[in-house]
Amino acid sequence: MTQKPICKYCSPDGKKCQEIDMGTGFCFWHDEKFDKSGLDLKDKLERYALNGGLMQGLKLKRANLVGLNLVRRGSKEGYDLSFGDFYRANLHGAHLFNTKLTHCSLMKADLRDANLHCCKLQHTNMLGIKLIGARIDNMTVGDVIQQERFAKEALQQGNHEAALDYYEQSEEIYRDLRKAAEHQGLFEVAGAFTHKEMIMRRYQQPKYSKRRIVSKFVDLLCGYGEKPTNVIFFSLSLIFISAIAYFFLGVNFGDELIQFSLQQSAEQNMSDFFNSLYYSVVTFTTLGYGDITPVGYSRLIAAIEAFCGSFTLALFVVVFVKKMTR
Repeated sequence: MTQKPICKYCSPDGKKCQEIDMGTGFCFWHDEKFDKSGLDLKDKLERYALNGGLMQGLKLKRANLVGLNLVRRGSKEGYDLSFGDFYRANLHGAHLFNTKLTHCSLMKADLRDANLHCCKLQHTNMLGIKLIGARIDNMTVGDVIQQERFAKEALQQGNHEAALDYYEQSEEIYRDLRKAAEHQGLFEVAGAFTHKEMIMRRYQQPKYSKRRIVSKFVDLLCGYGEKPTNVIFFSLSLIFISAIAYFFLGVNFGDELIQFSLQQSAEQNMSDFFNSLYYSVVTFTTLGYGDITPVGYSRLIAAIEAFCGSFTLALFVVVFVKKMTR
């Protein structure tokens, strides 16, 4: 009896499909040329998964998979759908708990109201994905999404036009993820996606343009309103740098000049530095006790520090309250 040919699909990690070849060299599930548009494959795919079929590399463009249930009960690991193509697939309300969807295409896929809890989506194309109502808590997308990685590679190759397009796509993806997180009440997650969204928007500006420089400064200062700790580090850095400036430029303490001098002992210089640090803290917080006063160029430093201090303290309150009241 002639043995029927087997699908020649082999996943990147070496797993081979054992399904029957349809005549194209691939089985129904791995044949990308077979048009599955609108086909209701929910029950068929669930049976295929339960029977131990190879779930990697599935070609399901535009397939109807509404309500698909691929929860692997009794197992710590979910199904591995890596390297699959789900372009415009209808996965509305699908149950994909703990499913691995790495290196996939979910471009314009409908995942509204789907359960993506603990799903892994690293290196996956999520452009145009519909996620409103989807459960995305503990979903992993990686530190860098696919389009962001492509943008960096394009820059290395000198293709700035392609990089700009990929950064624009990245911004859109992070915006969709942020909206989905906000809809679920995952405000910490939404904050992280907001930060990435703003970074992608910054990268679309000319490299040394005013808008990009200002945007970078805001990121360093407060992480676009998402990182109050950045404000604290900026404040401490400004206080310390200003203290060094006062120490070398000199400030008055009564009739005595507090300033670094090689003629002084190490203990006296150390005492003067701590006095300068004290004055820097007082100036930053705009307390103004008046026991120490600036002289010469120290006045300029004091004016700048006082202005930055009043602004930074107000900024910290805004950012902190924003984070705490979500």
